[in-house]
Amino acid sequence: MIVLLVTCLAALLCPTVHSADASVDFTTWPKITPQYCNGSKQSPINIVTASVQGNPNLTSFNFTGFDDNSTFRDIKNRRIRLDDEKMTVQGGDLPGLYNTIQFHLHWGNGSSSPGSEHTVDGKQYPMELHIVNVHSKYNRNVSVALAANDSTALAVLGFFIEGTNEANKTKGWISLTSLLSSIPNSGNTKTDIMNQTTLNSLIEGVDRTKYYRYQGSLTIPSCNEAVIWTVFKEPVKVSHDLINRFSTTVFFKDASASVLNTNNFRGVQPLNGRVVTSQVVQTAATPAASSAATSTLSVITVLLLSSLCWL
Repeated sequence: MIVLLVTCLAALLCPTVHSADASVDFTTWPKITPQYCNGSKQSPINIVTASVQGNPNLTSFNFTGFDDNSTFRDIKNRRIRLDDEKMTVQGGDLPGLYNTIQFHLHWGNGSSSPGSEHTVDGKQYPMELHIVNVHSKYNRNVSVALAANDSTALAVLGFFIEGTNEANKTKGWISLTSLLSSIPNSGNTKTDIMNQTTLNSLIEGVDRTKYYRYQGSLTIPSCNEAVIWTVFKEPVKVSHDLINRFSTTVFFKDASASVLNTNNFRGVQPLNGRVVTSQVVQTAATPAASSAATSTLSVITVLLLSSLCWL
């Protein structure tokens, strides 16, 4: 078990197995890595929309290199390493510039099963995509960033994945899932993946100005509480058959062992008083109240003018 967890950490947030055939007991994490996994700011969480507070500083992001098809370096353990010299994220009230280093996925057991790590009002999506970014002051070195005990060291962008029958909107995911058959085992690496697709094509259709924000942690050991989480409200629409490929094609050890990698998500953690924020929303009542005030003022003006006529 310890070897498995250390391997996952070294792989920079690659999914850990939690399947019927080879499960990881998430309840043991606080004992194995007690420094953080039993902390008070753990991830993922259930986002209760009624408790979300408005924050006017949560403006739009500036994504660099997300439309460049030469940024995918290699894929291993369902983790795709990115060209962190070309790809950056800033804005959105992040404290500086962040280099985009990799992305990975968490999933359940098919498009009809829960598999996302975060939930919204208890709703769990089939998959969740995490784009991992490290603050530029750490020179793209995650180990140094985590050792700094800095709550802003990493910024992770979370995207929910939802099943759809609209296959024409999932072209980027066709390219991504085509790589799975060439690396079915956890130790396999595929390097010739450039010019296949872009990161933008994988998050197509999502309004990236609408998101939730909170302070949290890595979702695997050592569970460092060093992550600014951004969870986008709108899900990415991916065809059901492409979602199903992850739980039917990818194995934990090797194909001969027939141990499919499924349900590789951590359950939601206590909020412990943390506040989840989002953009300030203008309610429908605001314009109505303004119109009522304008109408009242107009009536008063007319009455005053009428009075003047009798002077």
